[in-house]
Amino acid sequence: MATEDIKDVVREKYGQAALRARTGAGSSCCGGSAALESCCDPITSNLYDTGQAGEVPDLAMKASLGCGNPTALAELKAGETVLDLGSGGGIDVLLSAKRVGPTGKAYGLDMTDEMLAVAEDNRRKSGLTNVEFLKGEIEHIPLPANTVDVIISNCVINLSGDKDRVIREAFRVLKPGGRFAVSDVVVRGEVPPAIRKSMELWVGCVAGALSDYEYVAKLAKAGFEDIRIEVTRVYKPEDARTFLTAEGLDADALAADVEGTFISAFVRATKPAIADSCCGPACCN
Repeated sequence: MATEDIKDVVREKYGQAALRARTGAGSSCCGGSAALESCCDPITSNLYDTGQAGEVPDLAMKASLGCGNPTALAELKAGETVLDLGSGGGIDVLLSAKRVGPTGKAYGLDMTDEMLAVAEDNRRKSGLTNVEFLKGEIEHIPLPANTVDVIISNCVINLSGDKDRVIREAFRVLKPGGRFAVSDVVVRGEVPPAIRKSMELWVGCVAGALSDYEYVAKLAKAGFEDIRIEVTRVYKPEDARTFLTAEGLDADALAADVEGTFISAFVRATKPAIADSCCGPACCN
Protein backbone atom coordinates (compact mmCIF):
# COMPACT_ATOMS: atom_id res chain seq x y z
CA MET A 1 0.00 0.00 0.00
CA ALA A 2 1.43 3.38 -1.04
CA THR A 3 2.38 5.92 1.61
CA GLU A 4 -0.18 8.46 0.33
CA ASP A 5 -2.95 5.84 0.47
CA ILE A 6 -2.05 5.09 4.09
CA LYS A 7 -2.21 8.80 4.91
CA ASP A 8 -5.63 9.14 3.31
CA VAL A 9 -7.04 6.22 5.33
CA VAL A 10 -5.51 7.51 8.57
CA ARG A 11 -6.81 11.03 7.93
CA GLU A 12 -10.33 9.76 7.24
CA LYS A 13 -10.57 7.43 10.22
CA TYR A 14 -9.10 9.85 12.74
CA GLY A 15 -11.28 12.62 11.42
CA GLN A 16 -14.26 10.37 12.14
CA ALA A 17 -12.90 9.68 15.62
CA ALA A 18 -12.70 13.42 16.31
CA LEU A 19 -16.30 13.93 15.24
CA ARG A 20 -17.44 11.08 17.51
CA ALA A 21 -15.57 12.61 20.43
CA ARG A 22 -17.24 15.97 19.82
CA THR A 23 -20.68 14.41 19.86
CA GLY A 24 -19.91 12.60 23.09
CA ALA A 25 -19.73 9.15 21.51
CA GLY A 26 -16.20 8.52 22.70
CA SER A 27 -13.36 7.39 20.52
CA SER A 28 -11.32 4.35 19.67
CA CYS A 29 -7.94 3.48 18.29
CA CYS A 30 -9.44 1.06 15.79
CA GLY A 31 -10.20 1.83 12.19
CA GLY A 32 -12.72 -0.87 11.33
CA SER A 33 -16.31 0.34 11.19
CA ALA A 34 -17.57 -2.68 13.11
CA ALA A 35 -15.09 -2.14 15.87
CA LEU A 36 -14.97 1.60 16.41
CA GLU A 37 -16.15 1.48 19.98
CA SER A 38 -14.50 -1.60 21.45
CA CYS A 39 -11.85 -3.38 19.44
CA CYS A 40 -8.85 -1.54 20.78
CA ASP A 41 -10.04 -1.09 24.35
CA PRO A 42 -7.08 -3.16 25.61
CA ILE A 43 -4.76 -0.70 23.85
CA THR A 44 -6.44 2.63 24.59
CA SER A 45 -7.90 2.05 28.07
CA ASN A 46 -6.51 3.04 31.47
CA LEU A 47 -3.65 5.16 30.17
CA TYR A 48 -4.16 8.22 32.39
CA ASP A 49 -4.73 8.29 36.11
CA THR A 50 -7.56 10.26 37.68
CA GLY A 51 -5.23 13.11 38.61
CA GLN A 52 -4.13 13.61 35.03
CA ALA A 53 -7.69 13.30 33.75
CA GLY A 54 -8.64 16.16 36.04
CA GLU A 55 -5.96 18.40 34.56
CA VAL A 56 -7.46 18.54 31.05
CA PRO A 57 -10.89 19.19 29.51
CA ASP A 58 -13.16 16.17 29.26
CA LEU A 59 -13.15 16.38 25.45
CA ALA A 60 -9.39 15.85 25.44
CA MET A 61 -9.87 12.54 27.25
CA LYS A 62 -12.67 11.47 24.90
CA ALA A 63 -10.46 12.17 21.86
CA SER A 64 -7.48 10.27 23.24
CA LEU A 65 -6.35 7.51 20.88
CA GLY A 66 -2.99 6.51 22.30
CA CYS A 67 -1.38 3.31 23.48
CA GLY A 68 0.62 4.78 26.35
CA ASN A 69 1.25 7.84 28.48
CA PRO A 70 4.42 9.54 27.24
CA THR A 71 3.97 12.55 29.52
CA ALA A 72 4.30 10.29 32.57
CA LEU A 73 7.60 8.86 31.36
CA ALA A 74 9.35 11.66 29.44
CA GLU A 75 10.72 13.45 32.54
CA LEU A 76 9.81 16.90 31.26
CA LYS A 77 11.48 19.90 32.89
CA ALA A 78 10.38 23.48 33.42
CA GLY A 79 11.29 25.73 30.50
CA GLU A 80 11.61 22.96 27.92
CA THR A 81 10.06 22.96 24.44
CA VAL A 82 8.05 19.82 23.69
CA LEU A 83 6.63 18.59 20.38
CA ASP A 84 3.90 15.93 20.22
CA LEU A 85 3.84 14.10 16.87
CA GLY A 86 0.26 13.26 15.93
CA SER A 87 -1.26 15.22 18.78
CA GLY A 88 -4.91 14.35 18.08
CA GLY A 89 -7.26 15.96 20.60
CA GLY A 90 -4.31 17.45 22.46
CA ILE A 91 -4.31 15.62 25.79
CA ASP A 92 -0.56 14.97 25.82
CA VAL A 93 0.18 18.51 24.64
CA LEU A 94 -1.88 20.03 27.45
CA LEU A 95 -0.32 17.75 30.07
CA SER A 96 3.15 18.59 28.71
CA ALA A 97 2.42 22.31 28.82
CA LYS A 98 1.63 22.02 32.50
CA ARG A 99 4.87 20.12 33.12
CA VAL A 100 7.15 22.62 31.33
CA GLY A 101 5.37 25.61 32.86
CA PRO A 102 4.93 29.16 31.55
CA THR A 103 8.59 29.46 30.57
CA GLY A 104 8.29 26.36 28.35
CA LYS A 105 6.31 25.60 25.21
CA ALA A 106 4.27 22.64 24.00
CA TYR A 107 3.57 22.11 20.30
CA GLY A 108 1.11 19.62 18.87
CA LEU A 109 1.37 18.48 15.24
CA ASP A 110 -1.53 16.81 13.44
CA MET A 111 -2.68 16.49 9.82
CA THR A 112 -6.40 16.05 10.52
CA ASP A 113 -8.54 19.20 10.47
CA GLU A 114 -11.20 17.66 12.70
CA MET A 115 -8.67 16.68 15.37
CA LEU A 116 -7.02 20.11 15.22
CA ALA A 117 -10.43 21.72 15.80
CA VAL A 118 -10.94 19.50 18.87
CA ALA A 119 -7.44 20.35 20.10
CA GLU A 120 -8.03 24.10 19.72
CA ASP A 121 -11.26 23.79 21.71
CA ASN A 122 -9.35 21.98 24.44
CA ARG A 123 -6.60 24.59 24.43
CA ARG A 124 -9.14 27.39 24.93
CA LYS A 125 -10.92 25.52 27.70
CA SER A 126 -7.64 24.77 29.47
CA GLY A 127 -6.63 28.44 29.63
CA LEU A 128 -3.02 27.49 28.87
CA THR A 129 -1.03 30.10 26.94
CA ASN A 130 2.11 28.06 26.19
CA VAL A 131 0.40 25.71 23.72
CA GLU A 132 0.38 25.83 19.92
CA PHE A 133 -1.15 23.33 17.50
CA LEU A 134 0.35 23.01 14.02
CA LYS A 135 -1.13 21.46 10.90
CA GLY A 136 1.24 19.16 9.08
CA GLU A 137 2.56 15.66 8.61
CA ILE A 138 4.98 13.95 10.94
CA GLU A 139 7.13 13.12 7.91
CA HIS A 140 7.54 16.87 7.28
CA ILE A 141 7.67 18.66 10.62
CA PRO A 142 7.00 22.42 10.14
CA LEU A 143 9.61 23.60 12.63
CA PRO A 144 13.23 24.70 12.18
CA ALA A 145 16.15 22.43 13.00
CA ASN A 146 17.49 22.30 16.56
CA THR A 147 14.48 23.94 18.21
CA VAL A 148 12.86 21.23 20.37
CA ASP A 149 14.07 19.73 23.66
CA VAL A 150 11.76 16.72 23.75
CA ILE A 151 9.70 14.87 21.13
CA ILE A 152 6.81 12.78 22.38
CA SER A 153 4.22 10.77 20.48
CA ASN A 154 1.42 8.43 21.46
CA CYS A 155 0.79 5.46 19.16
CA VAL A 156 1.24 7.47 15.96
CA ILE A 157 4.64 6.71 14.41
CA ASN A 158 3.51 3.13 13.70
CA LEU A 159 0.78 4.59 11.46
CA SER A 160 3.28 6.24 9.10
CA GLY A 161 4.19 4.61 5.81
CA ASP A 162 7.64 6.24 5.95
CA LYS A 163 8.94 5.74 9.47
CA ASP A 164 12.56 6.40 8.45
CA ARG A 165 11.61 9.91 7.39
CA VAL A 166 9.65 10.50 10.60
CA ILE A 167 12.65 9.53 12.69
CA ARG A 168 15.03 11.65 10.56
CA GLU A 169 12.71 14.63 10.96
CA ALA A 170 12.55 14.08 14.71
CA PHE A 171 16.34 14.06 14.82
CA ARG A 172 16.50 17.26 12.73
CA VAL A 173 14.22 19.38 14.90
CA LEU A 174 15.66 18.20 18.23
CA LYS A 175 18.32 20.35 19.82
CA PRO A 176 21.71 18.71 20.44
CA GLY A 177 21.17 16.62 23.55
CA GLY A 178 17.40 16.57 22.88
CA ARG A 179 15.30 13.56 23.79
CA PHE A 180 13.05 11.26 21.77
CA ALA A 181 10.49 9.81 24.19
CA VAL A 182 7.50 8.16 22.54
CA SER A 183 4.88 5.54 23.31
CA ASP A 184 4.20 3.16 20.45
CA VAL A 185 2.99 -0.31 19.58
CA VAL A 186 5.99 -2.57 18.92
CA VAL A 187 6.20 -6.11 17.58
CA ARG A 188 8.23 -8.94 19.03
CA GLY A 189 8.62 -11.86 16.62
CA GLU A 190 6.70 -12.49 13.38
CA VAL A 191 3.35 -10.91 12.54
CA PRO A 192 0.76 -13.05 10.71
CA PRO A 193 0.45 -11.90 7.06
CA ALA A 194 -3.34 -11.54 7.44
CA ILE A 195 -2.77 -8.76 9.96
CA ARG A 196 -0.03 -7.02 7.97
CA LYS A 197 -2.32 -6.85 4.94
CA SER A 198 -5.24 -5.25 6.74
CA MET A 199 -5.33 -1.48 6.26
CA GLU A 200 -8.05 -1.20 8.87
CA LEU A 201 -5.74 -2.72 11.46
CA TRP A 202 -2.96 -0.40 10.28
CA VAL A 203 -5.16 2.49 11.30
CA GLY A 204 -5.83 0.56 14.49
CA CYS A 205 -2.21 0.78 15.63
CA VAL A 206 -1.30 -2.85 14.94
CA ALA A 207 -0.42 -3.73 11.36
CA GLY A 208 2.08 -0.89 10.86
CA ALA A 209 4.07 -1.53 14.02
CA LEU A 210 7.84 -1.96 13.82
CA SER A 211 9.67 -4.81 15.48
CA ASP A 212 11.83 -3.86 18.44
CA TYR A 213 14.95 -4.59 16.38
CA GLU A 214 13.72 -2.43 13.48
CA TYR A 215 12.94 0.46 15.81
CA VAL A 216 16.42 0.40 17.33
CA ALA A 217 18.07 0.11 13.90
CA LYS A 218 16.13 3.03 12.42
CA LEU A 219 16.87 5.28 15.39
CA ALA A 220 20.57 4.42 15.24
CA LYS A 221 20.68 5.02 11.48
CA ALA A 222 19.22 8.50 11.97
CA GLY A 223 21.98 9.32 14.47
CA PHE A 224 20.33 8.72 17.83
CA GLU A 225 22.20 7.22 20.74
CA ASP A 226 21.32 5.76 24.15
CA ILE A 227 18.37 3.91 22.60
CA ARG A 228 16.12 1.98 24.96
CA ILE A 229 12.78 0.19 24.62
CA GLU A 230 10.77 -0.27 27.82
CA VAL A 231 7.76 -2.60 27.68
CA THR A 232 4.70 -0.97 29.24
CA ARG A 233 1.99 -3.46 28.27
CA VAL A 234 1.84 -6.91 26.66
CA TYR A 235 -1.32 -7.79 24.73
CA LYS A 236 -2.79 -11.24 25.27
CA PRO A 237 -4.75 -13.45 22.85
CA GLU A 238 -7.97 -12.42 24.62
CA ASP A 239 -7.13 -8.80 23.84
CA ALA A 240 -6.54 -9.64 20.19
CA ARG A 241 -9.64 -11.76 19.77
CA THR A 242 -12.09 -8.83 19.72
CA PHE A 243 -10.34 -6.78 17.08
CA LEU A 244 -9.47 -9.81 14.94
CA THR A 245 -13.11 -10.92 14.87
CA ALA A 246 -14.29 -7.37 14.14
CA GLU A 247 -12.04 -7.28 11.07
CA GLY A 248 -13.42 -10.56 9.72
CA LEU A 249 -10.31 -12.57 10.55
CA ASP A 250 -10.25 -16.06 12.04
CA ALA A 251 -9.64 -15.21 15.68
CA ASP A 252 -9.11 -18.81 16.77
CA ALA A 253 -6.49 -19.43 14.10
CA LEU A 254 -4.60 -16.19 14.73
CA ALA A 255 -4.94 -15.66 18.48
CA ALA A 256 -2.14 -18.06 19.37
CA ASP A 257 0.13 -16.37 16.82
CA VAL A 258 -0.24 -12.95 18.44
CA GLU A 259 0.36 -14.00 22.05
CA GLY A 260 3.15 -11.80 23.39
CA THR A 261 3.80 -10.42 19.90
CA PHE A 262 2.23 -6.98 20.24
CA ILE A 263 3.36 -4.74 23.06
CA SER A 264 3.03 -1.13 24.05
CA ALA A 265 6.46 0.27 24.66
CA PHE A 266 8.15 3.48 25.70
CA VAL A 267 10.94 4.20 23.22
CA ARG A 268 13.73 6.49 24.38
CA ALA A 269 16.71 7.90 22.49
CA THR A 270 18.95 10.98 22.61
CA LYS A 271 20.35 13.25 19.92
CA PRO A 272 24.09 13.55 20.56
CA ALA A 273 25.42 16.81 21.94
CA ILE A 274 27.33 18.99 19.47
CA ALA A 275 30.64 18.07 21.02
CA ASP A 276 29.95 14.40 20.29
CA SER A 277 28.28 14.70 16.89
CA CYS A 278 29.91 17.62 15.05
CA CYS A 279 32.41 16.27 12.55
CA GLY A 280 33.63 19.55 11.10
CA PRO A 281 33.15 23.31 10.99
CA ALA A 282 30.26 23.07 8.50
CA CYS A 283 28.10 20.48 10.22
CA CYS A 284 26.78 22.81 12.93
CA ASN A 285 25.66 25.55 10.54
